[in-house]
Amino acid sequence: MSPVPDGGLSLNVALSKSLVLTKSENSSADAELTAHVEKPPLLPSFPEGGLQAWLTVLGGSMILFCTFGTVQSFGVYQAYYSSHYLSQYAASDISWIGSLQTFLLFAGGLPAGKLFDEGYFHHCIGAGSLIYLFSIFMLSLAKPHQYYQIFLAQGIGMGIGMGLLFLPAISVTSHYFRRRRAAAMGVVLAGSSLGAVIYSIMLNNLFNGSAGFGWGVRAAAFIDLGLLGAANLLMKTRLPSRRERPGAKPVDVKAILSDLGYWLCVIGATLTFWGLFVPFFYLQVFSEKHGLSKNIGFYAIPIMNASSLFGRTIPNFLGDVIGPFNVMIPCTVISGGLLFLMFAATNLGGTIAFGILYGFFSGGFISLITPAAASFSRDLNEIGTRIGITSFVIAFALLTGNPIAGALVQVNGSYIWYRPLVFASVVVLAGAACLTAARSILSERKNTNRL
Repeated sequence: MSPVPDGGLSLNVALSKSLVLTKSENSSADAELTAHVEKPPLLPSFPEGGLQAWLTVLGGSMILFCTFGTVQSFGVYQAYYSSHYLSQYAASDISWIGSLQTFLLFAGGLPAGKLFDEGYFHHCIGAGSLIYLFSIFMLSLAKPHQYYQIFLAQGIGMGIGMGLLFLPAISVTSHYFRRRRAAAMGVVLAGSSLGAVIYSIMLNNLFNGSAGFGWGVRAAAFIDLGLLGAANLLMKTRLPSRRERPGAKPVDVKAILSDLGYWLCVIGATLTFWGLFVPFFYLQVFSEKHGLSKNIGFYAIPIMNASSLFGRTIPNFLGDVIGPFNVMIPCTVISGGLLFLMFAATNLGGTIAFGILYGFFSGGFISLITPAAASFSRDLNEIGTRIGITSFVIAFALLTGNPIAGALVQVNGSYIWYRPLVFASVVVLAGAACLTAARSILSERKNTNRL
């Protein structure tokens, strides 16, 4: 069973009827009778590879490199803003910038998913690219201690651009892959981890070197310009959109809203994302506040993201074999437990060990939640809607989780680390419990444990 139902995010199955001509067996004079007999649905075929398929996957990886890769490297901005550009602001105030950016990336999945289904894929990624590039170049012009300038450019502008780019870049792989869809989506998502590794190392060295903040951001912007331009040229859709399929039936929104198993999955994902990104925002600050050198702190986030590169590919290949829930739930439980181990990341060995383990297992959850949520679809037309709703609800957890952690960690200028780490661990483990309950309901519905 594919972890995402046959047909992908924007597919509808065209129903055809055949004309059956029959003759009477009793009299040669009888006229021919015609009857319409409904055949089984004709499922679209999937190439499961080929040049254009992999070029589209490559283009999706480039988009995720620029967008989600930037989100995962926000810890570099958090550390630099805290010590230089926005040093007069509290950690929670600064984290609102990255949280709003992440919120808009996921919340944009609802309108972007609808536009994708209606056949506006190239419009989405084209407009998203222009908004994102304009905003990041404007960020490079932001002045020190001008919070509103950074908030508008990085939080709102870049976030809107990411929201138009993110979901279509992942969804278009469903036009080419069915059996290997989770693996293909994992390769696309792996681009974000690679981007986070490169941006984290590059920005840390540029921000704290002779280039400074402005040219450091511009260097990242020029990389984004090349990659997003190439992605717009490489990526192509293959299957007809909803508006090009006259027989497409409307989505049963009422059935989706009353699907208990699906909503347990959404709640579980929301709770998990509420605490999952705390280390990505705060590990560099954590290591520096515990006396580690800036060089070690600089590489804490790249190490975690490098491990996440494997966490977003290997579990997906396994998910294609045994089902996304069976891989995602253990990854979530282990991630929640590892958050307690961040207390031990106060030396070089502890920081490296935590970064490798947490990056891998958190990456497994992030890459599998999309096919897991889509597996609740009873009809092919529901897939885009369910994933869009899931992304929109998750966005509120991403908006508030890191500012809550920032408010918990910093009290009267002092850092009290046990409070945000306990918060993050508890909500991630609670999310794992909800995902387990959702899997149980889906298993009973589909009468299989391969989920």
